[in-house]
Order: sequence, then C-alpha cells, then structure tokens
Amino acid sequence: MIARAAFLPQDGRVFVVAEAGVNHNGSPAIARSLVAAAAEVGADAVKFQTFRADRLVTRTAPKADYQTRRTSAEESQHAMLARLELDEAAHHALLADARSRNILFLSSPFDEDSADLLERLGVELYKIPSGEITNLPYLSHIARKGRPMIVSTGMCVLGEIEQALGTIRAAGDPPVVLLHCVTEYPAPYAEVNLRAIETLRQAFGVPVGYSDHTPGVEIAIAAVAVGACLIEKHFTLDRTMQGPDHGASLDLEQFRDMVSAIRRVTLAMGDGVKRPAPCEIRNRDVARKSLVVTRRVAKGERIDAAAVAVKRPGTGIPAGRLPEVIGRTVVRAIRKDTLVRWEDLSERVP
Repeated sequence: MIARAAFLPQDGRVFVVAEAGVNHNGSPAIARSLVAAAAEVGADAVKFQTFRADRLVTRTAPKADYQTRRTSAEESQHAMLARLELDEAAHHALLADARSRNILFLSSPFDEDSADLLERLGVELYKIPSGEITNLPYLSHIARKGRPMIVSTGMCVLGEIEQALGTIRAAGDPPVVLLHCVTEYPAPYAEVNLRAIETLRQAFGVPVGYSDHTPGVEIAIAAVAVGACLIEKHFTLDRTMQGPDHGASLDLEQFRDMVSAIRRVTLAMGDGVKRPAPCEIRNRDVARKSLVVTRRVAKGERIDAAAVAVKRPGTGIPAGRLPEVIGRTVVRAIRKDTLVRWEDLSERVP
C-alpha cells in the first residue's frame, strides 16, 4: 500500500487545494479575500505563486496563448508578471490570515530565492509547478529543505518525472505527491487522460493527485473516482476580471459545489471489498425470492415441478435449492401461494 504524505488526511479524505495563483491581480487586499473565500468554500489549502518577474522570464519572453487571450496583447509576459508579484509583507499577511482561518497556506516558488522566502515564513510544504520539473538544480535546492513536495507533472513524459524524483531523492528525499496535470487553460476534455493517475501511482509508488484545468467541476470529481488523493483547482472571486487565469477558474459557488461533490464521492469509494452494505441487508428478504406452491398441496402429496414457483419474499427456501424440493413428500398441507419451508417436507427418499 502506498504511504500517504503526512499532510494528507490519513482517513483517506481527498485534500483539496484552492489555487488562487495570480487571481489577486497583484492586489494584497484581493489576495487576502481569496484566503477567506478558500476557507469559506471548504478547501484544505489555499495556494498562491511566489516569484519575481526579473528572475522568472526575460523581457522578450512571449506569452502563452491563453495569457494573450485574457490580457493585453501588447504587454509582454515580463510586464504582466511584474504586475502580479506579491512582496514579502503580503506573504506574511496571507500566511497569518490562513492560520487564523485554519486553512493551510501554500505557494509555488518559481526560483530558489522564492523558495527561501517561503522557508523563512515557515511554509509547511512546497508546490512545484509543472514548468519547473526539469529544473533539476531548483528541485535539489528545495528537496534539501526536507519539507514535503507536491510536484505537478504537466507536459511530462515518464522519463522526465523519473529524473525529477531521482534528483529529489538524492538531495533530501522528502515526501512527494505527484499531480497529474495538463498544462493548458482550459484543458480540452479529450486530452485530460485521467488514467495516467494510476500509471503514475504504479510507476513511482507515491501518492498521486490531479491538478485540473478543465472547465467546470466534472473532471476533478472524476479524478477522485479514479483514485486522486489531492485535487487542485483554480478559483477566483470574479471570473470576468481581467487577468490570465480568471477565465479558467471556478467562482466561489462552483468551487463549493465541487468540494461537496468530492466529499460525497470520497465517502462512496469504500474499501473495495464486495459485500452487502449495511443499509441494504434489510432489503434482501424483500427483494430476493423463495419457493412457493402454485396450488394447494395436500399432506402426503409429492411435490412436482408444476406445483412450485419462484416469488418474493426471500424468507423461505431459496430458488437455487429447487432440485432439493422436487420429489419430496409434504408432511402437512400447504396453502396455495404460500412459501415452502423445510419443515413442511419429508426427508428425501433415496
């Protein structure tokens, strides 16, 4: 059995991360509202992104198509990211807000200095974004801190994940949770490949979750049904706001509905042992069938096939034992449409 990382609920409950990302639009006040909203809708953690544009991208780096669709085409990626930075003071405030609301604060550091900032703040674990999984010096730097790592695997083949995990294990071997992910906003349903969750679990022997970028909530819920231990999903206070990720995010009502559905699906997963559920045991006698006589059968008469039918309830002789009844003599009369009972029958004549 795959061990669960310490931050994951040990009762098997799915860990839900509300991905605030950069949906604060660079405003610490909006960021703090996102923390409050994440707690309100039932998430286990709220996650931001920690970076400095100058350390993340060149000034001529192009935007992704989804970023261009939601922001000014004339604005460079560097300029966009510079607007979306949160300083150290904002991080302190967000962490304090999260603790006061009993929700875990997380952030994705995009460089070593940002990871060091999170370490100084006392952040309990690190979320590695998909774009950094081949950044092996970065992975080593974070792994040496010894704190759990959630590693997104968008855009990866298995060999790249294997190399990343090898780097992490060599540097410090902290607990790792992998996230299956498709790095597109929104991700096309036909390209999500949820079966990869089980592939990752079998290939690497670590807990596996899912970072969902599809529209709506259905795919995240389906991921739980195929075994995801963690669900990460973008959310926003207002999907119509300008910014690269708002359009591919859930609003608060949608996120709350998703969390509720995840909790229900998790309860429904069970332990895999096929047996009657406690709630259905009382229905067996009503729904199953027994042997009944189709006419009055007199004492001393031998039962033949024409005298027996199969009807509800299931409190008599089961239908599967019909061959043991045919040919026996009745020791007392049985009324028409009445259950046959063993005490009504003689011992079978050899």
